[in-house]
Amino acid sequence: MTSPKDTKRRSQSWFGHEGKSGFLYRSWLKNQGYPSDLFDGRPVIGICNTWSELTPCNGHFRELAEYVKRGVYEAGGFPLEFPVMSLGETQMRPTAMLFRNLASMDVEESIRANPIDGVVLLMGCDKTTPSLMMGAASCDLPTIGVSGGPMLTGRWRGQKIGSGTGVWKMSEMVRAGEMEQEDFVEAESCMHRSKGGTCMTMGTASTMANMVEALGMSLPENAAIPAVDSRRYRLAQLSGRRIVQMVHEDMRMSKIMTRNAFENAIVANAAIGGSTNAVIHLLAMAGRIGVELNLKDWDDLGSKLPCLVNLQPSGEHLMEDYYYAGGLPAVLREMAPHLHLDALTVNGKTLGENVASAPCWNRDVITTASEPFKPDAGIAVLRGNLAPDGAVIKPSAASTHLLQHRGRAVVFENIEDL
Repeated sequence: MTSPKDTKRRSQSWFGHEGKSGFLYRSWLKNQGYPSDLFDGRPVIGICNTWSELTPCNGHFRELAEYVKRGVYEAGGFPLEFPVMSLGETQMRPTAMLFRNLASMDVEESIRANPIDGVVLLMGCDKTTPSLMMGAASCDLPTIGVSGGPMLTGRWRGQKIGSGTGVWKMSEMVRAGEMEQEDFVEAESCMHRSKGGTCMTMGTASTMANMVEALGMSLPENAAIPAVDSRRYRLAQLSGRRIVQMVHEDMRMSKIMTRNAFENAIVANAAIGGSTNAVIHLLAMAGRIGVELNLKDWDDLGSKLPCLVNLQPSGEHLMEDYYYAGGLPAVLREMAPHLHLDALTVNGKTLGENVASAPCWNRDVITTASEPFKPDAGIAVLRGNLAPDGAVIKPSAASTHLLQHRGRAVVFENIEDL
């Protein structure tokens, strides 16, 4: 049995003792059938899982976790999966955002309280990504993110339909008498047709998966591989292998999530036409890891950058198309002059090394920086008497006639009044 003095691993302050306490910790886990040599000082990897049948986006995470475990075992680690609060935007009322910080506390305390040396975060639906990243950042252990991936493209009667975007459009068509109610109901099964997976539009879930990759906190291609694509499971297995090596290297989150990494994420958000919710979440994540970041940074760094990705709601295509076109690596290669290419990523390489030869296979989906899909389309910060502390808009998703407006301000006293 390895003694505490032979290693600095956290887990060995549980498992490395030869007396009563070590006996208890090891013995209880052995009721799962684990052999004694798994407690010999090898890295213990916690797999933080947000699987829930009430979170359809994360419905495939049980299987995804098994691939992570496979990789951890291959690399000589000891994987232990644990559940945390799952935030499903599609079902929770009034909004999953109400519980983001609560979930982050669950993640933080689950990591702190248990014999874990490194962490794999399984995250998908909107608020699970920032809550897991925030909680893990407060612990600052070696950590790698594995997103669940987007759903397959929705298809109904020969048309592509995007989650969210298609719902609003078709519901208005029903109200206008342009679509029958029976057809509207039929489209439900056609829009969300793959087991697990987040919205296939560039909503908050897909945006935050891109932010995790842009920050360097996941392996390349993590953001866009469809949930049911076998390459998603390959990435999970490779992430399981890599986290063990990260523990050996003591590659903690604070070494990756630097100020430069957050600036890269802001640039990436502009280029993909990302959600305005990314502003709220990245500010919170930066605060947890101790990086100074504010609303002005978003305006200074991102507001004048072009949008390169022709994806709903800003454009035409969907996340499956984005992946086949090259995904985030192809976008970052185009945006290289605006990036800190020396920023470290979880695979041990710099961001620049990861994207140096990233191909683009479809310029209709991912345009060049010299001929962008939309110019000056990054997050813009507005200030005025209605929002003295600032408000954010996403110009890439707004019709041109909406960018300037004059009208009556309707004011409500409270949510009930509204």
